[in-house]
Amino acid sequence: MKKNVFFVIVMFLLAFAMQAQEIEWMSWTEAVNKAATDKTPKKIFVDIYTDWCGWCKKMDKDTFNHPDVAAYMTQNFYMVKMDAEEKEDIVYKDKTFKYIPQGNRGYHELAVALLQGKMSFPTVIFLTPDQQILSPVPGYQKADGFLKIARYFGDDIYKDTSWQEYSPEKSK
Repeated sequence: MKKNVFFVIVMFLLAFAMQAQEIEWMSWTEAVNKAATDKTPKKIFVDIYTDWCGWCKKMDKDTFNHPDVAAYMTQNFYMVKMDAEEKEDIVYKDKTFKYIPQGNRGYHELAVALLQGKMSFPTVIFLTPDQQILSPVPGYQKADGFLKIARYFGDDIYKDTSWQEYSPEKSK
């Protein structure tokens, strides 16, 4: 009986620890405000997705929910989730970015600006704390590959090392 109770407690603690790795997503405005007010601001990471994108959902499930990815990203970035078809206005740097209806769907002007006009989903974007784009990364990424990319920007490796030097197998 004592072994069973011990086993249940251990399983509960493990389940709790796995849950603690979950990413807390914020809005663009929350991340920008946090970067402006924190004493040591983090870089900003933006996951741009759409509700209809199957690869976006797969990346949420397999990549962002991976415990190593969640822990690293939470520690090093303000994590933003942005719907490219968001209908709410976003005011940023004295400009109001709006939803633009187009055909059956539309797009949000801030998503277009961050994606530099290349509307591909999923695309993730790494930015400095003052919102300078380091790099957009289009397409689905598995956890290990994503973590390598995230560390390249999160650990400031990009400042001294080219991507080709850092990841030679990726650039072939």
